[in-house]
Amino acid sequence: MSKKSILFIVLLLTILIITFCSHIFALHYKQLPLFENKIILSYILNYVAAIIIFIVLERYIKKESSQVGFIFMAGSGLKFLLFFLIFYPSYKADGKMATVEFISFFIPYAICLILEVAYLSKELNNQVFSSKKPE
Repeated sequence: MSKKSILFIVLLLTILIITFCSHIFALHYKQLPLFENKIILSYILNYVAAIIIFIVLERYIKKESSQVGFIFMAGSGLKFLLFFLIFYPSYKADGKMATVEFISFFIPYAICLILEVAYLSKELNNQVFSSKKPE
């Protein structure tokens, strides 16, 4: 794993920790339950999924850059599958999904997505393409 990869993983973890602490502070300020709605699991699963997607993308970005978008979309689909298999049933158990339940999943999802897109676009923009025409 390259130094840049480790830097991305550490940056993602740092931002998620800061976001988690801010999230908990906001819940405390609003006098809502702090660790309900699978909030810890949500942050952990989104982080792990983002790292897995990142590693797969990193391996394919040099070889098959034309396929990277499809791989990224598959990774996003995996995250939605995790949501519907792990989180959605408990969120809808009472017949409705409260905003605080949705936010518990969506905030770490959005943070990971933004950082993945930023990394992916930077990497794709930094690629050098050959101007040779295939013979």
